[in-house]
Amino acid sequence: MLTRLAYRINATLDRYLPEQRLFLKSDTATRFIRLRPATQAIALAGGGLLVAWTFIATSILLMDSISAGSDRDQSLRQQALFEERLTMLSNDRDRRAEEAVNAQDRFNLALAEVSDMQARLLASEDRRKELETGIDVIQNTLRRTIKERDEARAATEKARSELASAGGTHTEAGRARDALATLDIMSGALGDTAKQRDEMARVAEAARDETAAITRSKEELELRNDAIFARLEEAVTVSMGPLDKMFRAAGMSPDDLLKQVKRGYSGQGGPLMPFVSTKGTTLSPDEQRANAILQGLDRMNLYRLAAVKSPFANPIPSGNYRFTSGFGYRRDPKGAGTRMHAGLDFAGPYGTPIRATADGVVVHAGWSNGYGRMVKIRHDFGLETLYGHMSQIRVSVGQRVSRGDRIGDMGNSGRSTGTHLHYEVHVGGRPVNPMTFIKAASDVF
Repeated sequence: MLTRLAYRINATLDRYLPEQRLFLKSDTATRFIRLRPATQAIALAGGGLLVAWTFIATSILLMDSISAGSDRDQSLRQQALFEERLTMLSNDRDRRAEEAVNAQDRFNLALAEVSDMQARLLASEDRRKELETGIDVIQNTLRRTIKERDEARAATEKARSELASAGGTHTEAGRARDALATLDIMSGALGDTAKQRDEMARVAEAARDETAAITRSKEELELRNDAIFARLEEAVTVSMGPLDKMFRAAGMSPDDLLKQVKRGYSGQGGPLMPFVSTKGTTLSPDEQRANAILQGLDRMNLYRLAAVKSPFANPIPSGNYRFTSGFGYRRDPKGAGTRMHAGLDFAGPYGTPIRATADGVVVHAGWSNGYGRMVKIRHDFGLETLYGHMSQIRVSVGQRVSRGDRIGDMGNSGRSTGTHLHYEVHVGGRPVNPMTFIKAASDVF
């Protein structure tokens, strides 16, 4: 049965692939090799399969090469866009820094002018009070002189009447001499009184002129104070705006943050006094504006304390790195699909120093799945920072670190495709974009 089937197969193939013989001749004999139709069919099938496999493998390699070139071009374009964005952020940071410096200069100049104007205002107020006292003394003296003059005139009239009634006891010549002597005395007294009155009038006129000049100076000073207050208010507003925006962009409530800072810096003492002393009287508009400015400065100081204790810094301040991956959803480099990337990746040389971005306490220092050698630091205000894929850890759990302290070295431990630092910032246990803090540190401080 098998022999018959093989015969039929060979007979069928013989029509398309007739039997071939390959002769091999030597010096002593001639031999041949018979190539049956089935053998030829098997050889052709093997050759076809080899050609098909070569074609398919070449196609796969070409497709992979084209795909790799496309991914590389796309990566280069993304890198160029990322570098362009970094350049824009750097330029924006420089502009913000220049604006902050200018605002600080304007603020310092305005403070100096306010101090000078306040001193001049107090001096003019003292001079005005002295002049008012002098005018009161002059007016009292004038009243007393006029009263004495009137009393002298009355005494003169009385003396004349008495002389006239006593004409029987003296001679006419004696009465005339007495009257002349009395008139001389009274005339001299009246002349002196008139001179004093004229002198007092000149002094009073000069005092009125000086009072008017002081009043004009006071009005000018008030106008200048108003302009200075306006500049100070503008400087405080301009300085406060970026700080409010910075903390809100970082996902932190400025009001809650300042309350926490106040609780940590609440030491007080001494007599209870307002920002501007009012001596028990109602605050004037200028004093109210001054208090508002001082309160704004106090708020800025609280912001400064909060910023010092928050991770507004770069974990690799040396700048020897490049950004390789940002915050957000991305294609997993290990081929696990699209996943959330909860931090920033800084690629750099192996062993690059990694610095703490704020004061805090180390709560984890060791191996962590996915992160490799990892350090986690807890800061104030519910903030935490995480540093992953280190080659070496230089801190221990419970250790208190300060901003800028070296906590480890850059490496490739854990689930990583190359040497880099994976950096995360958590607010209230929720990851936020660390670039917000890094950019804020560059723009404001």
